[in-house]
Amino acid sequence: MTVPDPPGEAPAARAADRALRAASRHSAGRLAAAAGCAVAAAGAALAEPAILGHTLDLLLRQDPAGARWTAWCAAVIAAEVLLDAATARLTGGVDARSTAWLRRLGLGRLLRTAPHHAARHSPGELSARLTAQATTAGAVPAAVVTASVALVPPLGGLVALFLVDVWTALAFLAGLPLLALLLRAFARDSGASVSRYQEVQLDLAGRLVEALGGARTIAAAGTAEREQARVLARLPELGAEGRRTWRIYGATVARTAALMPLLLYVVLGVGGVRLAEGALGVGGLLAAVRYAGLAAGVGAVTGRLAAVVRGRAAARRTATLFVLPELPQGEGRLPEAGPGTLELRGVRVVRAGTVLLHDVDLRIPGGATAVVVGRSGSGKTTLAAVAGRLTACDEGRVLLDGVPLDELSAGELRRGVGHAFERPALFGGSVAAAVAFGGRPDPHANPESGPDPDRDLEAVRAAARAAGADAFVRRLPEGYDTALADAPLSGGELQRLGLARAFCRAGRLLVLDDATSSLDTLTAREVERALASEVRPGTRLVVAHRVSTAARADLVVWLDAGRVRATGTHAELWRDPGYRAVFGAGAGADPEPHLEADPEPGPAARPPGREAVR
Repeated sequence: MTVPDPPGEAPAARAADRALRAASRHSAGRLAAAAGCAVAAAGAALAEPAILGHTLDLLLRQDPAGARWTAWCAAVIAAEVLLDAATARLTGGVDARSTAWLRRLGLGRLLRTAPHHAARHSPGELSARLTAQATTAGAVPAAVVTASVALVPPLGGLVALFLVDVWTALAFLAGLPLLALLLRAFARDSGASVSRYQEVQLDLAGRLVEALGGARTIAAAGTAEREQARVLARLPELGAEGRRTWRIYGATVARTAALMPLLLYVVLGVGGVRLAEGALGVGGLLAAVRYAGLAAGVGAVTGRLAAVVRGRAAARRTATLFVLPELPQGEGRLPEAGPGTLELRGVRVVRAGTVLLHDVDLRIPGGATAVVVGRSGSGKTTLAAVAGRLTACDEGRVLLDGVPLDELSAGELRRGVGHAFERPALFGGSVAAAVAFGGRPDPHANPESGPDPDRDLEAVRAAARAAGADAFVRRLPEGYDTALADAPLSGGELQRLGLARAFCRAGRLLVLDDATSSLDTLTAREVERALASEVRPGTRLVVAHRVSTAARADLVVWLDAGRVRATGTHAELWRDPGYRAVFGAGAGADPEPHLEADPEPGPAARPPGREAVR
């Protein structure tokens, strides 16, 4: 379900206006060219009535200069048509560039914020904000320019009308206050209606994506009709707001369409009287009528004004992404060849008023494997996210080899810390690309040497072997070159590829957030052995639920309601009935179940630091 936007529309409006101004600067050259062409077209439109009127007078007098002025008429009309076409082409380009810029801005902020901030919005809502809403908002810079320039012909026509004949100009001017009131009411009423329409549209998009994501569950529960009704529950409201918007627009257009001909008839009537009095010639009357038509074109600004209103409302929706707080990063580096010692000092995490971690103090020696256990909701995933700086803590500090994580550059942090998740998302055109995704070159390597495809593929295969994925990948139609879309993967296979990706770029700290939950027991043990002997040595922080995983760890961190209740080896903690209850074990349970079937690796396979912990 979509979470409502934070209270207060003023910050979103300011952020939207700043973004639109920045988008205008991004396409300043094209926007200036479009404005220049539009102004030139307006100039040609203003020159046309005067030239036509003068040419008509010359032709009526059979003046030889009439032929030359007829050519001038053709040239002005052709210039107006060509300039209008150039304006349309340039404004289309500006719309596309502005839309792309707004999408990059929104997506960049979305990807640079902490996951819990991004999770406030459903995937469907985010998609709508970055597609339809951004497209509508991207039209604003060009619409503002064209709407401003669109005022030039009406205003210029009114001035020219005064120059041709004052009385016809005054007759036209008498109806303009009513037109101004119509446009003002349109801007006010349509803005509110468009905003409500877009709000309902976002909610519908969020519900639709939720239903699509849970299609199997809906089918299994037999609730397809109920879910369809839930998704479409606000469709009547969307239709009502859409019809209201078009009624407002249609009513304004109808009124201005009725008003403009009346003004033109008044001008024509007054001009006819002036012609009969001899105060105005035939060419002058033609020019006066054409200038009155240009002045009446102020009603055409309604359409451009509507685009600006819709675009600003859409920009305010998209601006919710622009104001997402970025996860702060520094420019620091980790010490060379550090062991990966992880320290949490007074870490406190609060989300939506709920304290998820309470003043956690923890030290994991470099090279050790620490398993985080606890009941559901105890804060295990939050601890893993803070330890790898996927999110920031509200109080306290997290240090890796003595360096606070918030002082590291983003590149240094991601080279030093790897992650694997319970439900990994795979990216890339092939299986090999998915495993290698996110890898960064060694900053100390020779930049002129370039990438080594054979070495990279071997690293991918080694990581897949360590994750127990190599065998099933080789059975795919194209092996490691198989497209992800053509690779039917089970939950366990997907998780193994996620592990392989983490192993491929393992740094001095590797965070596994319930990353083996979908693996069978045998595969999980093979992965644990590979972690100890085949994957790059370093510190492991593992969120797990299996008692066997905890039994093999160097250190167990027992979380209870966001607090570290105890740390120690599994055998030490097993004496506590509360610890045994975490695994659903009774008082007389074996402290190391099933270990006889999978003996502990020998000293050569143990990661550095194991003996120091024990």
